[in-house]
Amino acid sequence: MSLNATTLAAIALAAGKEIMRVYRTDFSVSHKDDHSVLTEADGLAEAVILKGLAEADPSLQVIAEESVAGGHIPEHGARFALVDPLDGTKEFVAKNGEFTVNIAIIEHGRPVMGVVYVPAQHRLFVAESPTHAWQAKAAPDGPVPTKRAPLRIRPAPAAGLTAVASKSHRSPDTDEWLSRYPIAEIKGAGSALKFCLVAAGEADVYPRLGRTMEWDTAAGQAVVEAAGGRVLTITGEPLLYGKRERGYDNPSFVVFGDVTPR
Repeated sequence: MSLNATTLAAIALAAGKEIMRVYRTDFSVSHKDDHSVLTEADGLAEAVILKGLAEADPSLQVIAEESVAGGHIPEHGARFALVDPLDGTKEFVAKNGEFTVNIAIIEHGRPVMGVVYVPAQHRLFVAESPTHAWQAKAAPDGPVPTKRAPLRIRPAPAAGLTAVASKSHRSPDTDEWLSRYPIAEIKGAGSALKFCLVAAGEADVYPRLGRTMEWDTAAGQAVVEAAGGRVLTITGEPLLYGKRERGYDNPSFVVFGDVTPR
C-alpha cells in the first residue's frame, strides 16, 4: 500500500464503517477534560486510521485528536498528517448525519492532500493534490468509487451569496461579519462538511470566528483549496499548519469561494 489519495479515501471509508457500527447502537457518551463530547466511535475510528497510515507510510508522523488528548504529540518535520477521526461528535450524538472523518497530509505548513468523508450521507470529498479535487457517493462498507465528479467552486450568484455557518458555534460576531456581504441564504451545517459545501458549489462563504484545532480544518481546507477556494485568516493571511507554539489551534478564519474578501 502506498500513501496516495485513493489510500486515504480507503482508510476514511474503513473508519466510517466503525463509526456507523456504533452510530446504529444505543451508545454511551462521555466528556474529555475540556468538556468536549467523546464516544466509543472516536477511538475506534482513530485506531483504524492510525493503523492504515502506518501501513501506507511508516515514516509519516501523525497528529490525531484522541492521541493528542491522551498526551501523545509526536515530533514532526515539514511533512506530517492531521487526523480528526470523528469531527462533529455533537452531530453524531444528535444523529443528524453531519459528522465527518478528516485526514490531511501537510507539507511546509499547507494541506496538500486530504479526505473528508460523511459516512451517514455516503458523501466522499477528496483532494488528490493542491489543484485537483473530486467527490463521489461511497458507502462505508464499499470500495473507493471510481465514478467521480470534479469539485469546483461556483461563480458567485448575482442574486446573492449562500453562507454556511456552524450549527453549534455561530455567534453575533459571525452575523456582523456576514452583514458586510450580499447574503441571500444562510445554511447550517456541522463539522468539516461546511468546507465541502463551498468546494461543491453549494455555498459561497464560510466564516469561522472562534477557536478550532488544526485537525478540525486541514482536510476541509485541502478539499476547498483544490476546488479553487481560499482559506484566509481574518487578517488576510493563508491559514497554515504545524503551529506547535499555539498548541495546534487556529485563529479565526474564512473560507471563500468566488468571493472577494472585504
